[in-house]
Amino acid sequence: MADHSDPLAELRELRGSIDNIDAAMIHMLAERFRCTQRVGALKARHALPPADPEREKSQVARLRALAETARLDPQFAEKYLAFIIREVIRHHEAFPRG
Repeated sequence: MADHSDPLAELRELRGSIDNIDAAMIHMLAERFRCTQRVGALKARHALPPADPEREKSQVARLRALAETARLDPQFAEKYLAFIIREVIRHHEAFPRG
């Protein structure tokens, strides 16, 4: 634990925590995309559409509620999810269908 009477030491400690969180987020996103790649392959094999608007709507509501509980701006959470969904659908559309 940094000596909080030394602002530079406290800053280094906080930045170290931020760096750890960023690393964890990247690893979690990589795992999420590994799962969604499997979903895309499954959808392609069974000629299912790349997008699922009902699932997306449900996920938006779920993430907004999680954001509120976590005291994070729900609009930010929704924008984050929209970005992820666009990328997932782009990947799903690249799979050969049927």
